[in-house]
Amino acid sequence: MTFREVVEAKDLDALEALLAEDVVLHSPVTFKPFEGRAVVAHVLRTVAEVFQDFEYRAEMERGDLTTLVFRARVGDREVDGIDLLRTRADGLIDDITVFVRPLSGLTALRDEMGARVGAPPA
Repeated sequence: MTFREVVEAKDLDALEALLAEDVVLHSPVTFKPFEGRAVVAHVLRTVAEVFQDFEYRAEMERGDLTTLVFRARVGDREVDGIDLLRTRADGLIDDITVFVRPLSGLTALRDEMGARVGAPPA
């Protein structure tokens, strides 16, 4: 299954299995990325709880790069975003960059994730 398919199916165990051991997640909120399969899987599981009415709206692939455009809600704020995924030759994802807009939605996401995950990495 693809990243999109497991996210849409809410199969978070399968999602973790798609991640390389040394995967890096670049958050739209933190300066320092999250690193490692266990840490990134935890962040993604928490995001899956925070986002409501989540849906992917478009997908583009080129070589090892997949771009997924999404819309979701955080509390009363709607957000638009992009998941930018890099996949290794073995099919595992080793780099994820997430973009979210508008600022009010990103702030709501930051606050909710901070309350659930704790302080972001320094």
